[in-house]
Amino acid sequence: MNAAAAAERVARESYGRLLALLAARTRDVAAAEDALADAFAAALSAWPRGAVPDNPEAWLFAAARRKLIDAARRRKTASEGEQQIVMGIEELEAEMGAADAPDRRLGLMFACAHPAIEESVRTPLMLQAVLGFSAERIAAAFLVEPAAMGQRLVRAKKKIRDAGIGFDVPEPAAWRARFAAALDAIYAAYGAGWSDPLGADPERRGLAEEAIWLARVLVSQLKDEPEPLGLLSLMLHLEARRPARRDREGRFVPLDEQDVSLWRRELIAEAETLLRQASVMKRPGRYQLEAAIQSAHATRAWRGEADWDAIVLLYTALAELTGSPVARLNAAAAIARRDGPAPGLAAAEAVARQSAALNDYQPYWALKADLCARLGRAEAARAAYDEAIARESDAAVIAFLRSRRDGL
Repeated sequence: MNAAAAAERVARESYGRLLALLAARTRDVAAAEDALADAFAAALSAWPRGAVPDNPEAWLFAAARRKLIDAARRRKTASEGEQQIVMGIEELEAEMGAADAPDRRLGLMFACAHPAIEESVRTPLMLQAVLGFSAERIAAAFLVEPAAMGQRLVRAKKKIRDAGIGFDVPEPAAWRARFAAALDAIYAAYGAGWSDPLGADPERRGLAEEAIWLARVLVSQLKDEPEPLGLLSLMLHLEARRPARRDREGRFVPLDEQDVSLWRRELIAEAETLLRQASVMKRPGRYQLEAAIQSAHATRAWRGEADWDAIVLLYTALAELTGSPVARLNAAAAIARRDGPAPGLAAAEAVARQSAALNDYQPYWALKADLCARLGRAEAARAAYDEAIARESDAAVIAFLRSRRDGL
């Protein structure tokens, strides 16, 4: 393996583990990042001149550790910090050398999802701290100016350091909120990648894959928790359908018109296994319900029809659990598929009356337009399509909505 390939592999597999370990004692994420970046640069310089070390992760850890010591000594006088620095490094060396060294990435994820961290920056912070994404790449993926994103990340890392936020798994009293925030941050990362279905945006390309990888880390470390299994199952179900979301000309294809032969059966099979594992624990949650909904859609691949009874039931349960008007709207869409457009439209309009926010939600207008068209209400359908088009930014979806409107 050449030096560049070895460094890339270690970065992919071990960046977050090394960063979490290096920052666990000082809680200074920025300093650990700098030390690790210098270590990777040293590796790319040193490894081509000799053999790639048998344990590249240990080599990088040792190099980063030296950089941390040097940086800490520059910041403090020996009388103030020498003993503390040495003790901390000895503890790090003991952890790194232990056969059962703890994987502190989980604690790092929880630190990124701490209530003291602004909600909008939790996902970007996790992407940078655990996966090593640059601020520029994160900014491009989330459509934010690089300078603004960089400032947000700097402030978040300073908050972790100054507030003394630990890298430990939270106490039971704080577990639920922090755990949910970590799951939500991973799913938000997946959503940023999902919004680029063709992988045409180089900054968002692979983001969905990285989110799935983060979920796998959670699953591996929280074996008794069903919700990480549900989240991973949900994302795999969605990812299985990615090849069918656009046709060969790049046109948008709605779910019920997708060519199921393009769905990736191996991902569906893994998603189903994960969902079964979660269900055995008998602690249903949001992500398990959402994964179960996607599972009910997946039955079209072998039965020819989605399980609409199950989808209505599951969306209703999700709405009751979360209070989400979007879940209630999706239940209305499923009712329309099961019982016909008139009951579906009545249910959708009832949800919109209860939640004014849906009036600015593109899928509500798209659903209303489709149901009005199926009921022969052409003018109402045309007006609803116009509302949906005005609220959409994806060019392929806009073209799809326009073609439906123009075909009334």
